[in-house]
Amino acid sequence: MMNDLFETKPEVVSGALVFKGTRIPVEILFENLAAGVPLDEILESYPAIGRERAEAAIMLAVRQFERDAA
Repeated sequence: MMNDLFETKPEVVSGALVFKGTRIPVEILFENLAAGVPLDEILESYPAIGRERAEAAIMLAVRQFERDAA
């Protein structure tokens, strides 16, 4: 699933983890959420992310936190 959502290429945003097929770093989603920006507003600013991919990224992060806590 991760390969369907994200990619990293040295020539794209200096190799940052981005949403696949975009130049939007995944970090942007989480920085905005942490700042209290509603998901709908983030998606208005970055429509290329798409709700489905944004929600999948959030769920992957939650699962990782759960694994790390176990």
